[in-house]
Amino acid sequence: MSLICAITNEVPDTPVISPYSGAIFEKRIIEKYLLENGCDPITGQEMKAEELIEVKTPPIVKPKPPSATSIPATLKTLQDEWDALMLHSFTQRQQLQTTRQELSHALYQHDAACRVIARLNKEVAAAREALATLKPQAGIGSAAPTSIPQPAIASEAAGVATQPIEQAGMSADVIQKLQDKATILTQERKKRGRTVPEELVTQEQIKTFLTTASHPGLHSASIPGILALDISSADHSKILTGGNDKNATVFNKDTEQVVAILKGHTKKITKVIYHPDEDTVITGSPDMTIRIWNVPSSQTQLLLRCHDGPVTGLSLHPTGDYVLSTSSDKHWAFSDIRTGRLLTKVIDTAEVGLTTAQFHPDGLIFGTGTDDSQVKIWDLKEQSNVANFPGHTGPISAISFSENGYYLATAADDACVKLWDLRKLKNFKTIQLDDFYTVKDLCFDQSGTYLAIAGSDVRIYLCKQWQDLKIFNDHTALATGVRFGKHAQYIASTSMDRTLKLYAIE
Repeated sequence: MSLICAITNEVPDTPVISPYSGAIFEKRIIEKYLLENGCDPITGQEMKAEELIEVKTPPIVKPKPPSATSIPATLKTLQDEWDALMLHSFTQRQQLQTTRQELSHALYQHDAACRVIARLNKEVAAAREALATLKPQAGIGSAAPTSIPQPAIASEAAGVATQPIEQAGMSADVIQKLQDKATILTQERKKRGRTVPEELVTQEQIKTFLTTASHPGLHSASIPGILALDISSADHSKILTGGNDKNATVFNKDTEQVVAILKGHTKKITKVIYHPDEDTVITGSPDMTIRIWNVPSSQTQLLLRCHDGPVTGLSLHPTGDYVLSTSSDKHWAFSDIRTGRLLTKVIDTAEVGLTTAQFHPDGLIFGTGTDDSQVKIWDLKEQSNVANFPGHTGPISAISFSENGYYLATAADDACVKLWDLRKLKNFKTIQLDDFYTVKDLCFDQSGTYLAIAGSDVRIYLCKQWQDLKIFNDHTALATGVRFGKHAQYIASTSMDRTLKLYAIE
């Protein structure tokens, strides 16, 4: 509702109300009227300008008078609008070009930052790997010596003895040496009879074993995985591991220091042996070589090239002078680790790849596993296959002879462990494991009382009764090796999670 002045009949710019008549007036008009007449225009009553009441109203926007009332005026308006539009479009194009340049610069900076971050991540990974390698050397106790010896890094020694291709043959002297050693070992076993060492850990104690140590820093973090394990019989504190990183590591569990890092293989190390009487190590690899190492110097003493395929099995003869090796090239070889001579090399009877090898405790016979699920027993002197143990499915993954000389444990890709009686040449027990259980290693303790299985977990069984005593599930990946310490006082295991774990009574 609009206000109308009672005098001009127009909408007032500044409306006021008369207190006597209640009429609305334009302020400037009523003031002039009062100045001349001094009374209300409607009622005629006397009234002063100060008595007028102002009305608060929003400002009035008067319509714009029409300008485009002719064709030239319309064209002028359209031209002005076009010019303004072109100026605005030009400004927008300039802003778009500036934004594109800023975006291009930001993308370049982002790409450079990603490259820097990738380089820094690589450097951090390398630093962590170096730190993880140094930690075991530093020790963890305050009683550790202040001056810690750094592990000697093996290099390719000059004048490494390479394996001659020719077979030297099994001479009468070698055969006599093997026979004499077997006679001595058999007599010693008969003297021991069925007695076990007093220091041997009991089955009740095995059940109380806990994880006492875990060492993740023995091998590279960038190529994780420990593939092989052995313990020195002369010094049970020294543990040997072979890794995916092409290195073998000698570790002292008591001082928690790395004694030596053995570098030289060009591929991963899948088999390791710690010499029982000397500070010597033997390693095998898919690079088709076997290396004999001197631990104090960390140097390769001998490089044996007796296979044309990956080395899949290693076993040291009880004399400590000869090594048995198997390969996917379908041959087993018998070599002298003192001279580096290949004494004999025999092809498998079925001409299939061999997967593992193990000497009998007496050293006159040995077992091999094959790709076609067979376990074969060989006579070393005659170099002939004397018995076969069928029954597994899948390639044989591990075999182990008991120290009593009667039992052989075997495993393949069929989630079970079979026990064989070498006197009757038959399978007398099958330990059925969980479905999809993978077995990577088997090991009897030195007394033949316990059997350890490494694979999906680590399990300890009591021989003869074949009952499981303890299961260790601490590894976060597949366990690849297991060994007993002296008198089973402790158990060591390795895994693809790159840790070496020790189990004992807490």
